[in-house]
This record gives sequence, structure tokens and C-alpha cells, in this order.
Amino acid sequence: MNALTWISVGSLAAWLWLLLGQGFFWRTDVRLPDRRPPDDWPSVAIVVPARDEAEVLPESLPSLLAQDYPGRAEVFLVDDGSTDGTGELARSLAAERGGLPLTVDSPGEPGPGWTGKLWAVRHGMALARARTDAEYLLLTDADIAHAPGSLRELVAAARAADLDLVSQMARLRVVTPWERLIVPAFVYFFSQLYPFRWVNRPGGRTAAAAGGCVLLRREAAERARIPDAIRHAVIDDVTLARAVKRTGGRIWLGLAERVDSIRPYPGLGQLWRMVSRSAYAQLLYQPLLLLATVAGLAVVYLAPPAAVAAGAAGGNVPALAAGAAAWAVMTGTYLPMLRYYRQPWWLAPLLPFTAALYLLMTVDSAVQHYRGRGAAWKGRTYTRPEATP
Repeated sequence: MNALTWISVGSLAAWLWLLLGQGFFWRTDVRLPDRRPPDDWPSVAIVVPARDEAEVLPESLPSLLAQDYPGRAEVFLVDDGSTDGTGELARSLAAERGGLPLTVDSPGEPGPGWTGKLWAVRHGMALARARTDAEYLLLTDADIAHAPGSLRELVAAARAADLDLVSQMARLRVVTPWERLIVPAFVYFFSQLYPFRWVNRPGGRTAAAAGGCVLLRREAAERARIPDAIRHAVIDDVTLARAVKRTGGRIWLGLAERVDSIRPYPGLGQLWRMVSRSAYAQLLYQPLLLLATVAGLAVVYLAPPAAVAAGAAGGNVPALAAGAAAWAVMTGTYLPMLRYYRQPWWLAPLLPFTAALYLLMTVDSAVQHYRGRGAAWKGRTYTRPEATP
């Protein structure tokens, strides 16, 4: 057996393990648990950090204001230094549409060591504490649109299962060719890193959340010192879930049915920046982890089609067979995510090409970090945590 055969066999073994041993990450049936209505509906404060969101706010904010919730709920939109009139637009939308009470405020520039989003969340949580006795906080991004019963279902699930954190991975927008190629794979790779069944296992070590939609019990937030304890986090949702779980909280994560992201990523450039801004942070800014990740992506995702091509050209039947089998398993595990996003099946065999793009985005994330432009988002660049005051 030559090197090509060994690599293709190793890739097949990796895919068989991923298929059966990685928490069935490829399944898309993890949805909100039991949603029995509680006897009494607790009050909820909805905190929306927003920076230059005038483009998406006319669709997302009215969906929050129109929530069909039996208890008391109030929306706190925190204008994080916007220059496009986000705050004024939010007030006018509330005056025009009505619905839940809305408070719009601004915290000023982030304090030392804080990311802008978490600084805004901190301010929104402080407003909520001062003005309400909310038992739960719904932390949701300004580009997230909620169906009318979304809040009701989140609270019912949290109460019925006694959960401290309930998070739904919003269904991202998939319209353009680049979105079709890259967006479903983003959620697929996320669930591969953080299998939802492992996240939801009480006492398990895996913790994650999806920052676009997080219902958090206020008591659990105070126990975990949220957001102060995670103020420097670029990947704030996963860090938040870890903090809650580490302090004894019960968490749940799954795919959304009635929560959608409306932010457009029409071209490759926008999608590239979305991924690369936090990819190296995910690797803890460690060069060795970067090298291991690149090697792993190459063996797991790129080796199967390479083995098929080289094996067919050189008459290497074992390499061809192992590569084809690995590619088939890979394709099969991607199909459920494509069905969830209502995309055609023929995108599944293209996953190696998409993985190659993610590999390049990850390398670019590290390059931008060492150039001093890492984790850049909407005019701000964040350094690694130990470099902050």
C-alpha cells in the first residue's frame, strides 16, 4: 500500500467515526423540546445589540414587537455607536407598528477589554434590571426575525425542561449561489464541532450556543457573571454557554423552525469576512492548532476526491475504492442539512470544494490576526484576550 492508499483509508476511517461516533452531528432533528405552557408566564426582557443595522431593522424589529406572548415582555435595543440612524429608525418603527414596549439607548464606546456586542449586551441587561423584574433574558441579534410565537415557545421549553439557557440556531439566509454553497456548510461544520446532542446532555463537557437567539435565565446569568466574565470573547455565544454550563446551568441548543436570519451575504467577499473574522479565535490563536486544523481538513475533506482522481488515473484500485467510499459517506452526512435549508441534493458532492474555501478562510483569519487586522467587524478590531487591559 502506497501513501495515497493509506491516506484514503485514513480518510474513510475518519468518516466512519464521524458518522457514528460524533454525536450524530449530521442529523437535523434536534428541535425545541417539550413546549407545555407553564401555569404562569414569567416576564422577559429582550435585549438587542445593534450597530449600523438600518438595512435589516425594518424586518427584524417589528417581528419582536409583535410577539404573541401571554406574560410581560419588553424590548431593549442598544444602539452601539451606529452611524446609519439605527436608533432613530427603531423608535420610528415602534411608533408606527406598536406592540411590545421598546426602549432605545446607547452605552457609548466599549470599555477596555470589552467587545462592542458584549458591551451593548451589558448595557441592555442593566436597563432590564433597573426597569423590570424579568426572570428571563432573550438575547437576540438585530438581523434575526422571529415568528409571532417564537418567544412563547422558547419560554415554554425552558420552563418545561427546567433549562437555564435555550438557544436556537437561526435559519440563515440562502438565496444567492454563494450562500447556497457556503451557508448550509457553516451550520454543518458548527454542528460537527459542537454536536447538539452532546451540548444538550446534562453533565456533558460540550457547551455551545447560537448567539442570534439565546433565552437565558437571569439567575443563571448572575451566577455565571454574564457578560462581565466573557467580556473579551469574540465567539461570545459559545463562551457564554460554557460559562453557564460550568457554573451548573442546564443548556440546550438546536435548529430553529421559526427564527430566521435576514442578513444578506450575496457575494463571496461578505461570506469570507463573516467566517475569517473569528476562525483563528476559534483555534485560540495557536499556530499549532492552525496547522493541525489545516491537515485535518485536508485529510478528511480534500483527500477523498483527490484519491478518486489519482486512483482512477494511476490504476490504484484500493485508493480509488477507499476515496470513493469516504466521499460517499461525506455526501450522505451533508444531505440532511441541505434538506433543512431546502437546497438541491447535487450540492452535497461539492462539500470538498466548500471545505477548501473554509480552509483558506481559516488561514486568512490567522494572517489577518498577525497583520493586526484580526476579528475585525463593523469598524472595530479586537486583539486576543491576553493582549487587552
